[in-house]
Amino acid sequence: MAVELVGGALLSATLQVVFDRLARREVVDYLRGKKLSDQLTNNLKTVLSAVNSVLDDAAVKQNTNPNIKQWLDELENVSYDADDLLDEIETHALQSRLKAESTKSSKASKLFKHSISISVRSYDRDMKKKLEEILQRLKFLEERIYVLGLIKGVGEKPSPRPPTTSLTEESEVYGRDADKEAIIKLLLTDDDHEGRNKVSVIPIVGMGGIGKTTLAQSVYNDHAVEKHFNFKSWVCVSEEFDICKVTKTVLCAITKSHSHSYDDSNLDLLQTKLKEGLTGKKFLIVLDDVWNEDYIDWKKMCTPFNYGAQGCKIIVTTRNEKVADITGTIPTHYHLEHLKDEDCWKLFEKHAFDKIRDSGVCQVLEKIGRGIAKKCNGLPLAAKSLGGLLRSKEDINEWERVLKSEIWDLSYKETKILPALLLSYNYLPSHLKRCFAFCSMFPKDYEFQKHELVLLWMAENLLRQSKRDKRMEDIGDEYFNELVLTSFFQRSSKVSVSSSKYAFEVEKSFFVMHDLVHDLARYVSGEYCFALEDGNSNEKALRVRHLGVATFVSSQRFGTISESIHLRTLLPLDIYSFCNLFNEVVNNVILKLSCLRVLSLFGCINLRQLSESIGKLKHLRFLNLSQTSIKRLPNSMCKLYNLQILNLSMCHELIELPEDMHHLINLRHLDISHCFNLVEMPRQLNKLKSLQTLRYFVVGKDNKTKIGELRELSDLHGELHIRNLQNVPSAEDALEAKLMDKNNLEALQLLWNGNSNDSNHDEEVLKNLLPHTNLKMLCIYGYGGPSFPNWLGDVSFCNTVYIQLGECKYCKCLPPLGQLPFLKTLYIVGLSGVVTVGAEFYGINGSNSVRKAFASLKFLRFCNLAAWEEWCSVGVDDGEIFPKLQELEIVRCDRLRSVDWPVNLPCLTKLQIKCSSSGSEVLVSSLPRTPAIRHLNLSKCEQLEVRGLPQTVETIRLEDVEV
Repeated sequence: MAVELVGGALLSATLQVVFDRLARREVVDYLRGKKLSDQLTNNLKTVLSAVNSVLDDAAVKQNTNPNIKQWLDELENVSYDADDLLDEIETHALQSRLKAESTKSSKASKLFKHSISISVRSYDRDMKKKLEEILQRLKFLEERIYVLGLIKGVGEKPSPRPPTTSLTEESEVYGRDADKEAIIKLLLTDDDHEGRNKVSVIPIVGMGGIGKTTLAQSVYNDHAVEKHFNFKSWVCVSEEFDICKVTKTVLCAITKSHSHSYDDSNLDLLQTKLKEGLTGKKFLIVLDDVWNEDYIDWKKMCTPFNYGAQGCKIIVTTRNEKVADITGTIPTHYHLEHLKDEDCWKLFEKHAFDKIRDSGVCQVLEKIGRGIAKKCNGLPLAAKSLGGLLRSKEDINEWERVLKSEIWDLSYKETKILPALLLSYNYLPSHLKRCFAFCSMFPKDYEFQKHELVLLWMAENLLRQSKRDKRMEDIGDEYFNELVLTSFFQRSSKVSVSSSKYAFEVEKSFFVMHDLVHDLARYVSGEYCFALEDGNSNEKALRVRHLGVATFVSSQRFGTISESIHLRTLLPLDIYSFCNLFNEVVNNVILKLSCLRVLSLFGCINLRQLSESIGKLKHLRFLNLSQTSIKRLPNSMCKLYNLQILNLSMCHELIELPEDMHHLINLRHLDISHCFNLVEMPRQLNKLKSLQTLRYFVVGKDNKTKIGELRELSDLHGELHIRNLQNVPSAEDALEAKLMDKNNLEALQLLWNGNSNDSNHDEEVLKNLLPHTNLKMLCIYGYGGPSFPNWLGDVSFCNTVYIQLGECKYCKCLPPLGQLPFLKTLYIVGLSGVVTVGAEFYGINGSNSVRKAFASLKFLRFCNLAAWEEWCSVGVDDGEIFPKLQELEIVRCDRLRSVDWPVNLPCLTKLQIKCSSSGSEVLVSSLPRTPAIRHLNLSKCEQLEVRGLPQTVETIRLEDVEV
């Protein structure tokens, strides 16, 4: 079987979408209701089946027969056109239903009052004509099947993989012990081999997929290496060698600052700052995947590195021997060889035999598996990929098909694609092939997050819902996990997390495709996906359906993109991609691309107004307007009946949402986080019953949006922030929100804005905002009641791991949080009414004492408790209080005079006590016994008694302390 077979499966998946649409109720009802003959529909299905049956043979023959290549291109185009037309029919049916429902009411909305009346008969005639045209084009292609000599059913038909929901982490490196030892030896030797270089550069050279990056990561994280260097930094360089980018990445690692803190274009400033940060320090820097062959550029980039201490090291990984010649300072480059067959087998075995329990089957499969591993030719990436493909499968015939596949006979030199990777792709089920190929619109080394990619797949209709009771998002998660399991995606070292461990955020992992896997994605997607980058041409962008923009784009360049009339995806992949686009380009160019399913204008800071024409993008599912300067959205946007995702986060100028948003009945994700000028929500949001995430909800005043709108949004997931709770008129209204029924919410933030006019009222409102016990994270801010409700701290909230209480000024005591079994982070700030923290905090009730309190707590912070004087732990066994506490901070609690420390805090590694610069009345009797303490930070603490500190202490910072 030839390599081009892969393209057939991709097109087959596209045709499957058309098949699915023809069976949907809306389309069937429309065709029957308009008395379009069943024969028309049946003819469409018959012709689609005929062309689909020869796809494998056509894909094999297309490179040797240009007529067949043209036939496939025409089939691809007509498939997309058929999908667009059937989607339009579905949308029209939905619009008609909504209009009928609206006219039943006594007061029709403005949207329908001002909508343009379309002749139903004219529309029906137009649809019938277009369907007949699609049928004629398909029949023409069917007739050419016989002329071109295409044969039905040719090609391998791999069986689909079973679904999986678990991720596996690779924790071992096989066959590289000697390599690792040799590299570490070079790193720990401070003397330069020839005495001329303060910085020694060690090139690791080898072909793609051989494990250069894995080896470098293993060395980079070795304990001995960690201890040897003052500072480390990892930079993924890739094909585009950008001196400013590399310099800035290292600089940000040194200063622990965000990349946007520095100007990308000012190399002199970047290098000066980097020189200051590196001077006198012994550092290790890894430059991964370097392609640059320009000696002058290399030397220019290295200038600041020469100011480090003797013994500094740089590791360069590269496929290119010339790059190693330019960069290396050691006598010989370190060439990474192929794994031995036995090591390759062990890696393959780890992934393939994870859950196979039948010993008899194992013996047979081991013999076949060793043959497959040997064909991987010592390449770890290939072994891992095929091992993931066959993971837990016990079908001997399936293993045999992989071993004997003709794909092994293909030449890497001709295709530039590893046969093992191609084989892994070929054995993916068609729905995964399509999702994987879509990712070719990302540039190399682009880091993406699972949730964002799943939403894009959903918007492009790449997810197939086999079970009605399973969410599309969960199906997307399964697809993503499967691609991780088969090594098409791998975890990046980058992690998205707020700068503070106390922030109301969840850590998010990033993923990336290996360069060779990315080459495979580009190969199988053909001309339909494209990443617009610096240096590549706009011409290819004219033919694509999915366009990722990974570079700054001027208004002039967008003029060419506007000719891509069939574009389905327009996605900026950098915050600066669209930063120079203005209203005119967006409204007169982008909004005329009528086939768009996905439109992101993220970071388009000059966009202040959208035109009413956005309502014509009837296919649109995904709209991202985050970080734009838009103030209002046109009400015509409420005609986007297919819209599933609307992201308005960080639109700081946004002051209102469209009145008729309740017509967006397919909306699943609405994000208005950090839109601080938005003071109310549109009414009837309770009609958006498809909503899965609503990160922010703003309670309106008087007769505006009530909190009770949340009642019918029963399937909310993730985070929910409810703002302006001071506007809730009664406790009964709070109860109407039915938060206790929302068992899929993981994080809840309750915010009052301003001083309370009625403390008892606030207390009753919070009492009725009881959430479900599945909640993991809770924040209460600005609450004006005199005490917290009984549910806060109740042991039934056993899933809670994070609590933040802020600016609850009238509360005189803390809630009983000590008995929450899995609470890990607690942040208490601005509770200015609290004088004593005692037994109630630990969950002691009356005369009953408890042996344990805060059994899982790791991070505890008190800040701005202006009246706090005493902290005691009466009634708690000293050995069982805060047994896992790692970090404790007491900041600006200036009246605290007495702390009854536990006798022992065995896990505490960091203690920080900071008092106000205006003067201190703090009297801390003594520090606790802290055998694991590493960092001590004290400021303006008078009369402090410090016992003998253990040898584990690494840093002590004392500011204005009398010891």
